[in-house]
Amino acid sequence: MRERLIGIDAGGTMTKVALFDPLGNELGCERRPNRMLFPKANWTERDADAMWHATCEAIRNLMEKTNTAPEQIVAITPSGFGAGVFVVDRSGNPVRNGIVSTDSRSSAIIGEWAESGLISDLPSQIQQQIWPGQTLALLSWFSRFEPETVERTAHVLLCKDFLRMRLCGDVSTDPTDAGCAGVVDVNSGSVATGALEQLGLSAWINKLPPVRPSTEVVAGLSDAAAEQTGLLAGTPVARGVYDVVGCALSSGVATSNQLAVVAGTFSINSTLHSRPALNPLPTIQAAYPVAGTFLATSATPTSASNLEWMCKTMLAAEGDRAIREGKSIYDVCNSLVDVALRRDNDILFFPFLFGGPKGAPGGFLGLTADNNLGDVMRAVYEGIVFAHKYDLETHLAGPDAATCDVVRLAGGPSRSDVWAQMFSDGLNLPVEIANGTEFGAKGAAMCGAVASGLYPDVQTAIDKMVVVERRFDPDPTRVEAIEEKYGNYRDAVTSIGAIWNMQKLRRNTRPPVLVEDETNLAN
Repeated sequence: MRERLIGIDAGGTMTKVALFDPLGNELGCERRPNRMLFPKANWTERDADAMWHATCEAIRNLMEKTNTAPEQIVAITPSGFGAGVFVVDRSGNPVRNGIVSTDSRSSAIIGEWAESGLISDLPSQIQQQIWPGQTLALLSWFSRFEPETVERTAHVLLCKDFLRMRLCGDVSTDPTDAGCAGVVDVNSGSVATGALEQLGLSAWINKLPPVRPSTEVVAGLSDAAAEQTGLLAGTPVARGVYDVVGCALSSGVATSNQLAVVAGTFSINSTLHSRPALNPLPTIQAAYPVAGTFLATSATPTSASNLEWMCKTMLAAEGDRAIREGKSIYDVCNSLVDVALRRDNDILFFPFLFGGPKGAPGGFLGLTADNNLGDVMRAVYEGIVFAHKYDLETHLAGPDAATCDVVRLAGGPSRSDVWAQMFSDGLNLPVEIANGTEFGAKGAAMCGAVASGLYPDVQTAIDKMVVVERRFDPDPTRVEAIEEKYGNYRDAVTSIGAIWNMQKLRRNTRPPVLVEDETNLAN
């Protein structure tokens, strides 16, 4: 087979462009960092044009390094982080920086909605929770604080939709991104007009993109994009899905007994349902492109991004040394943790550097002078497993919860045998990992395979393109010990969260310290 598929995954920290054959084999990947912009506290933004130019560069390099001819590409499909927002004018130019889903500037507005009772019935209209990085909440923030943005905006787009617009001029979204954005009735797929009007967001309704199938060719690659990417003008561009759904597809998730776990920027835990789940109400919910099912997702910013931060800050010197030795810092961490697992460890790590439950702060508890770096890194790995387990206590409870007997794992920990085994022991479930490394990009490519006619539907694409390569079963000797340690973790989150919240309350109510004028002090 000479056909090739390109999948793009513009995630929270990196944009990845990967090449696949029709059997799902990953033939190459180019990665480019996405520079995070923090113009104010709790704001997380991205230069949309810079992301586009980095994507073009990655495509050109990928084609060159894999010796792939442009005529071999049968489809190119984008994916990207869900929610957040990219707003453009009638010419497709960004009105302002894009906002990433880790942004929390809308928290105060959501608090006002909750206090007034305004959102008491909103979840029933969009079948998910209201959260700060959600597009719905960010549109309200624009309406209140940036009315000029509302005036200048012609189209509201999500991350992958912005990239696809640049590829071929198409302005639309798909049911997965629309669901994650919180702007549609997930059950019907139509815009949640009543919810938008209830929140005073009527001005945005006509700016929302039409919702169309994920597995559809929308247009051919434009002449301008062809020149920038090195691909042929007219190359089919498919609509695609947002990255969480892409990871579930490329992990082979197609039945309700499978728990889809993505350990990345967020702790992502998803299950399939025959109808939208309402009890428990998921953080995110979207139509899934397999057999009319729905993907219910819990999401908190408590996962592997905490390790990424550790490696870039506290372990920067270790990382430089690893590179000189021809390794990565993650290889070093895996080796350290593998050794540390052979000795007792009471250290707890709270992976809340980007926010966490009950207001608990990030940090370590239980360090002693006889601990070493391996012990610390083991606690980091375990703490991230515990964060997923903590979220799952709610996600897998209630009358609408799924009953799962296997985990399909994606994200950074899926590349580590040590960490994958810890997930199996911590969740007390078998963990299976599919072929490939770039799951979001592969999920996008699978949509392209269906859109271009290589396969008749997504289920067939899963059957043809996904193979489980590794499986980890719970170790009975570890399950009991890790369950006991998790109990300590859960209790500590509650207790420390209460103490931390009290401290913040005292700080916020403390009278300001008056400083005399320097002239008076001098006298």
